Amino acid sequence: MPLISHSADAGVWLLATPHTSYALRIDETGAPGHVAWGPRLSLAEAAELTVPLGEPPSSFEGRRAVGEELPADDGVHYGTPSLQVRHADGTRGFEWQAEGHEVLRPAPGSEELVLRFRDRLYPLEVALHYLVRADTDVVERWTVLRNTGEEQVDVLRADSGAWTLPPLPEYRFSHITGQWSAESQLRREPLPHGETVLTSRRGITSHHAAPWVMFDAGTADEEQGRVWSAALAWSGGWRLTAQRTPDGRAGFTAGIGHEGTVLPLGPGEEFTTPVCAGLFSEGGFGATSRAWHAYARAQVLPHADELAPVLYNSWEATGFDVDEDGQRALAKRAAALGVELFVVDDGWFGARRSDHAGLGDWTPSERFPDGLGPLADHVHGLGMRFGIWVEPEMVNPDSDLYRAHPDWVLHVPGRPRTEMRNQLVLDFSRPEIADWAYGWLTRLVGDHGIDFLKWDMNRAFGEAGRPGEPGGGDRLWTRYVTNLYGVLDRLRADHPDLRIEACSGGGGRVDLGILSRTDQAWPSDNTDAEDRLWIQHGYAQIYPARTMSAWVTDVPNQLTGRTVPLSFRFHVAMAGLLGIGGDLTHWSEAEITEAADLVAMYKRVRHLVQQGALYRLQAPADPGPTVVQYAAEDAGEVLVLAYRRQPRHGTPRLPVRLRGLTPGARYRDTDTGTVHHATVLTEYGLHLDLPAGDWASTALHLERLPENDS
Repeated sequence: MPLISHSADAGVWLLATPHTSYALRIDETGAPGHVAWGPRLSLAEAAELTVPLGEPPSSFEGRRAVGEELPADDGVHYGTPSLQVRHADGTRGFEWQAEGHEVLRPAPGSEELVLRFRDRLYPLEVALHYLVRADTDVVERWTVLRNTGEEQVDVLRADSGAWTLPPLPEYRFSHITGQWSAESQLRREPLPHGETVLTSRRGITSHHAAPWVMFDAGTADEEQGRVWSAALAWSGGWRLTAQRTPDGRAGFTAGIGHEGTVLPLGPGEEFTTPVCAGLFSEGGFGATSRAWHAYARAQVLPHADELAPVLYNSWEATGFDVDEDGQRALAKRAAALGVELFVVDDGWFGARRSDHAGLGDWTPSERFPDGLGPLADHVHGLGMRFGIWVEPEMVNPDSDLYRAHPDWVLHVPGRPRTEMRNQLVLDFSRPEIADWAYGWLTRLVGDHGIDFLKWDMNRAFGEAGRPGEPGGGDRLWTRYVTNLYGVLDRLRADHPDLRIEACSGGGGRVDLGILSRTDQAWPSDNTDAEDRLWIQHGYAQIYPARTMSAWVTDVPNQLTGRTVPLSFRFHVAMAGLLGIGGDLTHWSEAEITEAADLVAMYKRVRHLVQQGALYRLQAPADPGPTVVQYAAEDAGEVLVLAYRRQPRHGTPRLPVRLRGLTPGARYRDTDTGTVHHATVLTEYGLHLDLPAGDWASTALHLERLPENDS
């Protein structure tokens, strides 16, 4: 079956993925209309699903509120608009007129459908793009607008696409909420009638919501049920609006920007939205997450085939009190633990002694008299890679950069410049500022042998405007992000071996857009192991463990004051990219020995965590312990991580049924040598032995035995 097929008689296009179908058509009004999104269909079956629009039930209903591929704000359309434009004479709306279609093959195993339209009266073209691949059920969509006239068109809204859900007896939607230090809190709740908006107005993806959503009939769980989901690949302001109508229909639309902003489109200019990717799954939330993880590893991440190194970060050990001798001592201790990447955090540059000064002056301070080169050489000599923390988009008013260029920050002339964390935001939408950042970054990396950047951004936008520009400076909301992407792209092109972590005061900038240009993300500044179970649970609904940085830090935890055992902290961090962030100069010999053993264990199983399939056997919200499992693609190995957070009386044994094993095979515990049958493990379960007391955890590694092994 071809990836994209077309029935000229029915006017239907059918997009086929390995297990699903997506069908659309041009309806009687000339607008692109939705037909189906769900299980596999033949072209004939898809054509059978097309029905005439019919007359509205009353003179107050207008055109259907749900069921168009990109609902335009025109005529008698009263639903949530995905496309809103204002022409030069003040007229609003877009009247669809089909101009043709084409099927492209951008890469082996993929096909792209392009549907071209123009307004019947005004010089504006719109192209809808759909990309499908032979190895994933994810459908990528984006929209391209082009002004073919001689006057400016104001784009008030241009979403990447609208998605229509099938009629269901009930609708439930899943998403995450949160705030700084409490990101990625998963919510599953009924979809109310009317419109539900998820958004970020902060200029970044946001700690408070994420640009993805899942829908089901309220009956799906980890292992069964139909789930429809989508994620937007964008790292700035965004809006996702779900709609449920009184007649029982539901859908959603997603795109960049928030209410009130305008994107001016000059004569001959073109605007391409970011990708909004959608996925249908029949295997519940677990299969949905695994499909998203596989898609991210195969199509999004630049180096997903690499195993990420065990990292040490010096922040908790030193704070801003950073000097060469102290970092050398920490590096020696980290290397003894088996650490493979040593990262110097904030405080290595300029007059940086606190968060009040120095941002913007990106030259090593006098505490590194010969620059960072000698420290980098020392770290490399210990067998580790060398990384540093940077915050290129920010500036302190108390800095040489700000004193020289006070006009470089986001501001409105005549109004106060609001500082948060004692800093202001550099206007990356201006090419000269983005070029400045790229220039010092590429020199710094090249001159000092830097292998890794922790790229931070510790505040949201403020006073984001530029009076006198077309659209009141609203272009900066999109240009800021595209210029940020450009800096990252150029930097990586200059230094192919450089690896980058995305961070924004924790998880403030995590999305498919930034992950396509970085290697991992920092989910939260909160490293408390108990809280991280919840944060990592929400994060992993869409994003894979290969991107999820997780650190072992000191206790009592700096944010929560909670004290949990070192093994518990390690086992929680081992569910992602293991890092260590404690003050090693204060660790006891027993802690050093235990940590080295746990680092060694992680190295033996990290290929399962970073490249395997995730099974959430028991979620943090479930009664009893939290249990996650990672299985190799060929089911040849399994890692189980279990955590009990509450005290338990009696024998602390936990029955767990595993998933993703080879039927009929036998598996050996690599620690004890005990052999288990897959049928027993999956149907009856394995009793995990957890240590007595509070905050107990364990890790179990199983390997499949050869068939002839007796």
